[in-house]
Amino acid sequence: MYLAQLSITNFRKLSKATLTFQPGLNVLVGANNVGKTAVVDALRALLANHDEPYPRLSKEDVHHPKGGAATGDITFEYIFRDLDVDDEADFLAALKPGTDGKLQAQITVRYAEPDKVGRLRVKRWCGDNEDVGLTSDIMENLRGVYLPPLRDASQGLKPGRTSQLSRLLRLLSDTAGEDKINEALKALDVELRKHDPILKTHEAIAMRHTEMLGAQLAQGLDIGLSASDFQRLAARLSLLVDTFEIEQNGLGFNNLIFMAVVLSELAKNPDASYRSLIVEEPEAHLHPQLQTVLLRYLETVHAVKGEKPVQLFVTSHSPNFASIADLDSLACLVETEGTVESFFPRTIAFGKGKREKLERYLDVTRAELFFARRVIFVEGAAELMMVNVLAERAGFKLREHAVSLISVEGLNFDSFLPLFGEQALKIPVALITDADPMEIPAGGGKAQPVYPALGDAITLSDNANKMKKSEDTHVKVFHGIKTFEYDMALHADNRTAMLLTLKELHPIIGASVEAEVDAAAGDAAKAKALFRGMFEREHGNVQKGRFGQALAQALSDPATACVVPEYIKRAIAHACQIAPVAI
Repeated sequence: MYLAQLSITNFRKLSKATLTFQPGLNVLVGANNVGKTAVVDALRALLANHDEPYPRLSKEDVHHPKGGAATGDITFEYIFRDLDVDDEADFLAALKPGTDGKLQAQITVRYAEPDKVGRLRVKRWCGDNEDVGLTSDIMENLRGVYLPPLRDASQGLKPGRTSQLSRLLRLLSDTAGEDKINEALKALDVELRKHDPILKTHEAIAMRHTEMLGAQLAQGLDIGLSASDFQRLAARLSLLVDTFEIEQNGLGFNNLIFMAVVLSELAKNPDASYRSLIVEEPEAHLHPQLQTVLLRYLETVHAVKGEKPVQLFVTSHSPNFASIADLDSLACLVETEGTVESFFPRTIAFGKGKREKLERYLDVTRAELFFARRVIFVEGAAELMMVNVLAERAGFKLREHAVSLISVEGLNFDSFLPLFGEQALKIPVALITDADPMEIPAGGGKAQPVYPALGDAITLSDNANKMKKSEDTHVKVFHGIKTFEYDMALHADNRTAMLLTLKELHPIIGASVEAEVDAAAGDAAKAKALFRGMFEREHGNVQKGRFGQALAQALSDPATACVVPEYIKRAIAHACQIAPVAI
């Protein structure tokens, strides 16, 4: 049995959102203030731990639409699937047939009718009928533990009657085991009482006590083990870490230890039909290596003999977490035009081999796309360094417009594009690519590259045409007339900066290329001479990444004349969702 779907209506930033989950691990990612905590509180509205109160909501938690007023009720609907026979019996009042004909359990929680202080009253019911209230038996069968962000896990590991360690010890014990521990404690207590320090201490206290109160009023005093039976021992046991007290251990490792204890207690608890662990922002205390270790472990958590499955919900705004998580486990929240929507990469129909390629290249930098509000994709390192500078020169500030600039580093764009658009992440995406026009000679033969002038009609490469077919309202493809460097070189001011940069990096090559550029007539011929002199040499081409970095540094100086190619301006304007600035 697992929570397959959660529908949230009218709650904080979420006007209406439906999230689908899988058994096992679910990683909820999204930018700051996009609604991840709202999803967590919606889960807790049904799955709160016995020791933690259900969330208390007020009028301030009602969704406030842009330009409107906060009205209506807050509603959470939960659908559980894969129920076995015992689960169906336990959740009989909540059962209803699903779209596949199998029985599923549906539970609804509604917050409405604020009291005098603005606190909303809560109602929980089963199935479609509000009159069928959620019974205490069903609530007991829904077991959940919530670990908040920036928590001090050592508090939950300290000795105490209700500590997680005490619960686990009692859960894993039976009567025979408890009796053996009680016998061992009594034997130890008897043995300790024979030692001089205890005898002398008892004698000293008893003497003073008798002198103080007299023989008639004095009470019988004894010194022995306070944890003289199993229940008291369970409340006083503590974890030691490499011989240190738990409070002396680091917060990050304590959180991992606490999760291990909680998962053990959940999995081995026979009294609940459904078990869940909700962990909010585990990266708060973990460096990237431990984040990877934790996530890899959580992905492998499954029930073994004598245990029950635990469904895991983890929220994160860490690109590191998103980059190492399996795509199937990801649930994304994204804000578009004031509305927060959900997206699930596992629903994307990737082309053959594209999903595997995407997962292989989805490092921390590129995983930023799951948190981005706007994205510009470029082909390589040279464009990555140049586009940010060109945006500044064109009057755009990418950071202020929350634009993420991401290089695919030679990977085909079509591995990334399925993640965006009308059926995926609905955010503005600009893809800057090369036109790479080719021309077949009149007499036939192998296609040859062409070097067009501004305004010339060109034939796009097959790859560029393929990208154009992926366009929709959100995703747009922008290209020049050949390549990024060639299109830059079509403008005299840019050629001057490019030649100066080239001569600084490669004085001999720079002098030779400059002579060829000076000898050529017209912008197209000069651009061809410059482009071929750097990147189509017979031996030893100039490295595009290194050249792009140096040119970006030169163009970042406002005193250096620069012309931003029109297609670059249009790409940046689309990503920023504002009109291009005339310069």
